[in-house]
Amino acid sequence: MKTTIRNNTLTIYLCGRIDTNNAEQTEREILESVESANCADIVIDAEKLEYISSAGLRVLMKLRKKINMQIPVINVSRDVYDIFETTGFTELFDVKRVMREISVDGCEVIGKGFYGTVYRIDSETIVKVYESPDCLPMIQNEQRLAKLAFIKGVPTAISYDTVRVGGSYGSVFELLRAKSFNDLLKEEPDNFDVLMRKFVDFLKIVHGTEMDEGSLPKAKDQFLSYLDAIRCYISGEQFNYLNGLISGLPDDLHLVHGDFHMKNIMVVDNEPMLIDMDTISTGQPVFDLQSLYIAYIAFAVDDPGNLLRFFGISDELGKQIWNKIIEYYFVTTDEKRISEINSKIKLLAMIRFLYILTSTDLKNGELGEKRIRHTQESIKELTGSVGDLTL
Repeated sequence: MKTTIRNNTLTIYLCGRIDTNNAEQTEREILESVESANCADIVIDAEKLEYISSAGLRVLMKLRKKINMQIPVINVSRDVYDIFETTGFTELFDVKRVMREISVDGCEVIGKGFYGTVYRIDSETIVKVYESPDCLPMIQNEQRLAKLAFIKGVPTAISYDTVRVGGSYGSVFELLRAKSFNDLLKEEPDNFDVLMRKFVDFLKIVHGTEMDEGSLPKAKDQFLSYLDAIRCYISGEQFNYLNGLISGLPDDLHLVHGDFHMKNIMVVDNEPMLIDMDTISTGQPVFDLQSLYIAYIAFAVDDPGNLLRFFGISDELGKQIWNKIIEYYFVTTDEKRISEINSKIKLLAMIRFLYILTSTDLKNGELGEKRIRHTQESIKELTGSVGDLTL
């Protein structure tokens, strides 16, 4: 048995088979290693472990009982992981399966966001590759959030595997013959109204889903944190006004996606399905509509052609999409009513847009400075004109 010590951590490398024939010897060697190393932490690396019987599992249980602490078991093969899971050991140990490695070289890009890029691997499979090499907690959190929404009845793609992609990680989804709403909109321009109605109907399904208290963060709290972050970019009067508007919104347990643009909605067997769940929260519908305003209107204001680069559509089509979202969501063509709705959504959108601009590389350069200035002007113009943010 091989062991290493690094940074006061003892790593024990299991290999081959552990069964009744060698369990006693394995136990003796492990305990001797632990006693002689006298390290603060212990990790078991099972990359070369081919099989472990109940006798071998008892060895690990004795080790856990002796040191009275959680023991990570890493690089576990799929077959061995099944043994751990079936016997309940995944509840007692921090068991991590070995990750398979895949390449996305030459794969079609079907979506791109702030945190990663979605690739089509084949006709049945897509993978969302995160840009940060330290993204595993983010992947695990998104998988947890997606399951919460799925259990509540929201059609949601659930990741069935986490993989290595170069120096980063990705979540794998099975989406047979799926296309995004964005793809369909470009491929079927004559079906614009039908697709827009279907898109808005799905948004209403999401907003009609009630989550359990405390299961998700509150969108209101997120926006109050955005407001704190941009405090130095707005006046004290504007801050107090905006803080009052957001704080005054009633608490709401209905689902908010947070990034509900058309690239994040796949159509599978003619049914919409969400694929990006790392931004979900609970709150009022305005918290979702503001993100759509940013996606289809705000980014293009000072950067003509932005929508062509991100969505592959014209700025004019982006405006048409936004107008149809408001018309179909609120079932109105009344210009005064639409103007009131747009003012509320735009004001909230400008808070988040200013936060995005000032907290990322988008603040750099002439375009960044122009966007920040214009966003500040929009907030100043709307300050005092909106009585509340309820829709």
